[in-house]
Amino acid sequence: MLRRGLTEEGYLVTSVPDGEQGLALLLAGGVDVCVLDVQLPGIDGFGVLTEARKSNIETPILLLTARDSVPDRVHGLQLGADDYLTKPFAFAELVARLRARTRRTGPVAETLLRCGLVELDTIAHRATVSGEPVALSAKQFALLEFFLRHRGHVVTREMILQRVFGYPFDPGTNLVDVHVANLRQRLGLAAAAMIVAVRGVGYRVSDETP
Repeated sequence: MLRRGLTEEGYLVTSVPDGEQGLALLLAGGVDVCVLDVQLPGIDGFGVLTEARKSNIETPILLLTARDSVPDRVHGLQLGADDYLTKPFAFAELVARLRARTRRTGPVAETLLRCGLVELDTIAHRATVSGEPVALSAKQFALLEFFLRHRGHVVTREMILQRVFGYPFDPGTNLVDVHVANLRQRLGLAAAAMIVAVRGVGYRVSDETP
C-alpha cells in the first residue's frame, strides 16, 4: 500500500523485505529518503539505523513502528532517526513528513491547492474559503488535501480510509462519511458543490467554482 501510494505521489520507490537488504541499499547510496519499519526480519529497524549512521550514511530516515511508548521513540531518535511515526498513521501525514525531509530533484508536488472558493496551503498548513481562514483539525486538513490532490477524479471510501486514516478497509464503518460531513460543515456552502458523493463508490471533488 505504501509503495503504491508513494508512487502515485511522484516518488520513485524501491522496497526490500528485510533489514539486511535495507542496510545494503542504504550503504550503496543514491537513496533520497528511507522509510524504515522497526519490526523487520533479520536485522530490525533499530539495527539498520545504527549501522547506517556508523557508516556515516546521512540519508534522512523515518521510522515506522507499532511501539508508541516514549522510551522507544526516544531510543530511535537517539540512534539517528530523523522522524518517527507510529502505526496506525494517516498516509497524508507520512507524505507530509517525507516532503519535509527530502530534497527532490524532479517536479515538486503542489503546495498550494485550489478548488472553487477553497484554497489549501500545505506548507503553512492553512485553509481558506473565499480568502477567509477556516480552522480544520489535522484529520480534516489531511482529508481536504487528499481530495484536492485528486480533484476531478472519483476516490473510493477504501482509498480514503487507507490513505488518509491509515486503517484497513471495513465496509461496515461510516468513519469516512462522518469525517466528510464534518469537513463539509467546516467549509460551509463552498463544499456543497465541491465535494460530490458518488453513490456506492465514494466521492469526487469538482473543479468547478460553486
